[in-house]
Amino acid sequence: MSPPEALRTTEMGELQAWLRLLLTPGVGNETARQLLTAFGSAPAIFEQTAAALRENGSARLVQAIQTEPEDLKGQLASTLAWLADGEDRCVVTLGDAHYPGALLNIPDPPLLLFMLGSLVPQADTHVTLETLNCLAMVGSRNPTPQGEINARQFAQTFGEAGWCVVSGMALGVDGAAHDGVLMGGGYTVAVVGTGLDRVYPKKHLNLAHRIAERGLIISEFPLGTPPLTANFPRRNRIISGLSHGTLVIEAALKSGSLITARLAAEQGKEVFAIPGSIHSPQSRGCHLLIKQGAKLVESAQDVLEELRMPLSFAAVETAAAATVDDMTPTEHLLLKALGFDAASLDTLQARTGWPTAQLQAQLLELELSGEVARLPGGLFVRIASA
Repeated sequence: MSPPEALRTTEMGELQAWLRLLLTPGVGNETARQLLTAFGSAPAIFEQTAAALRENGSARLVQAIQTEPEDLKGQLASTLAWLADGEDRCVVTLGDAHYPGALLNIPDPPLLLFMLGSLVPQADTHVTLETLNCLAMVGSRNPTPQGEINARQFAQTFGEAGWCVVSGMALGVDGAAHDGVLMGGGYTVAVVGTGLDRVYPKKHLNLAHRIAERGLIISEFPLGTPPLTANFPRRNRIISGLSHGTLVIEAALKSGSLITARLAAEQGKEVFAIPGSIHSPQSRGCHLLIKQGAKLVESAQDVLEELRMPLSFAAVETAAAATVDDMTPTEHLLLKALGFDAASLDTLQARTGWPTAQLQAQLLELELSGEVARLPGGLFVRIASA
């Protein structure tokens, strides 16, 4: 496949130089930025003599810079073919005028950003990444039923309020957040840990298409990059960096979401966390964040007010509307007995005094109406409205 017609020979040469800088072993982002500062551009770096390079680095660095990576030609060909496959894709370099301004302010901005979607810089639209108010939403890949509902409902409210949700397109909270904001008519950005020529997880193939239709999928990794474990914590600085704040829905104590929250705090951004049951491992990360100063939130409105973009009164009324108005008195009593922690059938029977058959029948009704979820181990948990 031929390269894009709009990409002139000089631009192809520049792209090759940036890809070479990205692919050269031993040249990380910090060293690359130092070289860019010293020589002015990516192509200029590879035009320098060994003596000039030696003034700005070690002998090992000089050797690395002067040795063309084995996969450079293949990577350039793949990238040009990928760019030629549609107008909804681009590669933005650190030296490009279209590089996201928010990322220029983080300690380790990516050298290149591969972008796919309706909000690529050259898109013919008045909405751009620069004009959107972005909020990061992150959380567990294995959320509780309530956590997944919270993610989707909060994100939908943010979308209705005109915010863009940034997340990582992972299973669980990330996927629910992307889905929710799209349901609310908002835009969304997915920052992924693979090359943009593949979708991970594969389960999110349809979601990826929906995100590209109303937002962006972004990666700092070259095409062909598989889902390596180390790439996912690394991409988190981009998620937080693009956003005004980061909301953690659910997170265990050892969680990538806590990495994102820490990076957000280091970047001077707001951190929000939703509390949960003291007995839930998926809430302990959020509780730790709150102890460390994250803002406890109980509704999407809490976040929007903190970021100074409150909902309209009508939207608040709609979000606050409770489904319990349509419930029978018996169902009300059972929800009150259940509370907001998981409980077993025996526990509920002790609290209500109801016969087993009646209790099971009412629990089934509440399950079908989406008010209660059944957990492993014979436990039941109430699903609250976000």
